[in-house]
Amino acid sequence: MHVPDGFINAPVSAVAGVVAAGAVAVSLRGARRELGGSSRADGHGGERTAPLAGLVAAFIFAVQMLNFPVAAGTSGHLLGGALAAILVGPWTGVLCIAVVLLMQGILFADGGLTALGVNITVMGVVTVVVAYALFRGLVLVLPRTRRSVTVASFVAALVSVPAAAAAFTLVYAVGGTTDVPLSKVLTAMVGVHVLIGVGEAVITMLTVGAVVAVRPDLVYGARGLTTPLKLRVDGELVDAEAPAPATAGSPRKLWIGGVVTALVLAGFVSFYASASPDGLERVAADQGIDAKVEEHAAAGSPFADYGVRNVDDARLSGGLAGVIGVGVTLAVGTGAFWVVRRRRTNEEAAAHQEAAAA
Repeated sequence: MHVPDGFINAPVSAVAGVVAAGAVAVSLRGARRELGGSSRADGHGGERTAPLAGLVAAFIFAVQMLNFPVAAGTSGHLLGGALAAILVGPWTGVLCIAVVLLMQGILFADGGLTALGVNITVMGVVTVVVAYALFRGLVLVLPRTRRSVTVASFVAALVSVPAAAAAFTLVYAVGGTTDVPLSKVLTAMVGVHVLIGVGEAVITMLTVGAVVAVRPDLVYGARGLTTPLKLRVDGELVDAEAPAPATAGSPRKLWIGGVVTALVLAGFVSFYASASPDGLERVAADQGIDAKVEEHAAAGSPFADYGVRNVDDARLSGGLAGVIGVGVTLAVGTGAFWVVRRRRTNEEAAAHQEAAAA
């Protein structure tokens, strides 16, 4: 759903940029609490969440390269807002998507640069807000088990995608550069993105379920998770709920496994992704809202269109571009999140010193 330059006029794109910048600024403050050392009762929130955040951004970048078919001549890909929010928290989740979109726009000419604010708002803010609000509501009413977390992640991801499609339609209604009936755009966008949402839900559920299965203590949305225990009552085994023990130890193994998985997906599996246009591209072509699309400002990038310039072999070119993208996104994301966490830690240290002096 990467919006290119030319779909939305300059004034609305500028307003969307201001909204996106504000959302990122607010998210930076919120992420300090999610990544900060005292963000969890056990005092290890930052130590466990900060390394995962950069990995989540890199993983989302990799999976977004895997377009999957959803209808004849149409494909879809992960947006990632629900996945990021559940794994590392909503504020950090917005930053994860912003990092991914920034890297895609600058290096790979994917998503317009003047439309970056639109993309962050639609693909980042809307998906995270809708998905996490729904996820939290579901886990409050469902039993606190691993299965409930995965079920809630499926539903949250499923709804977040058509919600983003509706948000784009709203932006188009205000600032679209072509004269196409709004009802047609809304029907087409939401319809195809409901199908894409199913794929998003499956990917999100499987990823969250895999992490929860091995390290539930690292999953922001699984805090306070309980696991069923068996008690013998009158000679019969019955389920009993008890807090799941926190998994001690470094998240290094999970981090290494996640990086390797992202590299394999982007460097190898992406070659087999669907070549059909994604949902927005298909709707734009069918409805004529791409009539004034502009050439990407980064079209001359050596990695434009997810290929390496002067590498003739398509498989090698795409694989190298994917690996480079994962590496750059991982480095930029991890560095940014460590800076955010460090600032939170410094603020806490200063507060403690002031309290001690008083």
